[in-house]
Amino acid sequence: MLLGVNVPNFGPGTTPAVLRDWARTVEGLGFDLLMVSDHVSVTPDVAEQYPAPFYEPFTTLSWLAGVTERITLGTTVLIAPYRHPLLVARMAANLSELSGGRLVLGVGVGWARQEFEALGVPFHRRGKLTDELITTVRAAWQDEGYRAGAIPIWVGGQSDGALRRAIRLGDAWHPLRQTPDGWRESLTRLKNLTAEEQRPLPGLTPRILLRLTEEPVPDRRLGEGTIEQVVEDLHRLRADGARAVVLDPFLGDPAETHHPEVAWHALATVRKELLRKDFP
Repeated sequence: MLLGVNVPNFGPGTTPAVLRDWARTVEGLGFDLLMVSDHVSVTPDVAEQYPAPFYEPFTTLSWLAGVTERITLGTTVLIAPYRHPLLVARMAANLSELSGGRLVLGVGVGWARQEFEALGVPFHRRGKLTDELITTVRAAWQDEGYRAGAIPIWVGGQSDGALRRAIRLGDAWHPLRQTPDGWRESLTRLKNLTAEEQRPLPGLTPRILLRLTEEPVPDRRLGEGTIEQVVEDLHRLRADGARAVVLDPFLGDPAETHHPEVAWHALATVRKELLRKDFP
């Protein structure tokens, strides 16, 4: 099972130098994936959770490809309706080639109504637009001129529509920040819908919170609690067949971006404990 990190590419403390240090730290700790988020227009609804500056993911990952050597780069998730499918196909193909094939394209439908309005994209069509983007991107990549190679597409979301999208069009299902019970319920729905669709089960690549505490947390999300609880979560996800797990150390306070060393320490603690327990 691969382990990744969702790196904050937003917030008042985020700068090119900080992003470079994030990339080198995550790669240096031995993680397998480095992923960033996506917003185009930081409208008020976006700013409440992800304040400016917000570094555009393709630009950011292209630069980080040049300061890393082996780590896989990805989006968690690219908001599919915001860009023309052929533009996404070209940018993703170029980034994959420039990085030596180190790209995962995570996609989702988006949630910020004000951002949709600012971009002139109909919010009610976001699901259909996402389906069209995935289909068009895959078709474009068949053209040798794109030189895309095999770029995996991870599909985010927990709704039945998102699960069906992952089954029909994705290489993996990429849910975000679930509770242990929420994960089990969603996984059961995914398996039932897979049987309905008569298709193979997509890969499982959840993104989970990373918040370490001194005392055990009773009602919590995956990745939240003592180091023992977090490691147990990772064991559980691996037993459930997860192909990759992305740790998300951003806890929601923009001030955190001024002190990335706190998140780095938490990530180092997880890596040390996994190595101590011979976690592959």
